[in-house]
Amino acid sequence: MPAPIHVLNGPNLNRLGKREPEIYGTATLADVEALCRDAAGDHPLVFRQTNAEHQLVDWVHEAIDADAGIVINPAGLSFRSIPLLDALKMARMPILELHISNIHRREEIYQTSLVSRAARAVIAGLGPAGYATAVATMRGWLAQP
Repeated sequence: MPAPIHVLNGPNLNRLGKREPEIYGTATLADVEALCRDAAGDHPLVFRQTNAEHQLVDWVHEAIDADAGIVINPAGLSFRSIPLLDALKMARMPILELHISNIHRREEIYQTSLVSRAARAVIAGLGPAGYATAVATMRGWLAQP
């Protein structure tokens, strides 16, 4: 059985489709999950969202213990969470950081992600479609010996 992919989402992503649609679009988190499951095909996939930093850290630990590849959209925790960075630095499997918007075109506070220090790659600005790209990329990475 291939290593699973854990798609982990941080604060406020449960509000997709309602929150600042001019930035994040009108797709809901359920739509995003469907994109991920389609991209995963028969590959094992865990999809989660939380508004709590400690819960996201716990899920990173679970992914590490499962030898899972991690696709993470830490949302606002990207820019301030040392505990999340420390948890991700423990991972042996690849990490792909994902942002719906292009954080580099946003206000200065959103332009420097701590999580990027632990990630193999970053996808930003592709909208919800970035999730499908991230899952397909992770599948490829996990297929490599």
